[in-house]
Amino acid sequence: MNEPEKPDANEPQLLDHEYDGIREYDNPLPRWWVGMFWATIVFAALYLMNVIPGLGAGRGWIANYEREMSAAQARAAAAEAEHPTHEMTEDVVFGFEHDAAALAEGKTTFTTTCAACHRPDGGGNIGPNLTDDFWLHGDRPAELVHTITNGYPDKGMPAWGPALTPEQVGHVAAYILTLHGMHPREPKAPQGERLDVAVPAGGASKQ
Repeated sequence: MNEPEKPDANEPQLLDHEYDGIREYDNPLPRWWVGMFWATIVFAALYLMNVIPGLGAGRGWIANYEREMSAAQARAAAAEAEHPTHEMTEDVVFGFEHDAAALAEGKTTFTTTCAACHRPDGGGNIGPNLTDDFWLHGDRPAELVHTITNGYPDKGMPAWGPALTPEQVGHVAAYILTLHGMHPREPKAPQGERLDVAVPAGGASKQ
């Protein structure tokens, strides 16, 4: 009696089950692939348990995160010490009106970022006239800083906060205040609410 021929281990074998006349081969994955698959599972488990040496200062990814956060805080503190950022309060912005360098920078920034919509002389184009007594979002320094920083996208005013430093925003706000009462060549019609020009607390009106 002839013994049944043994299947070749190197050839894909048909599985016993059949579905709708279809049979499929048993194609095992290569051993190296299966080994890599299980290695990634083991690695993930050890990583989550924070026990793999070399991923942190001896304690894994948590220590690595804490070290990176400490380094970032140190860099931020050093940058702040080198270039201190002042809160743009009303007193600070009003102070810029008497700082020739600040006003010069404010004018330069206004010319490059604001003039397209407000004209170089502030008389208004797409945006409102900045030289008259009428304001859409307030004429106080804090209101100007808020408008410049956050914008009003629904009205076409972009937010310049991501592109300008707080000091640059303050300089622009101070420069805008100096435009009040000027006489642009082709002023845009008034928009918004009529307001007295902003002056420091206790200060005299510039009108």
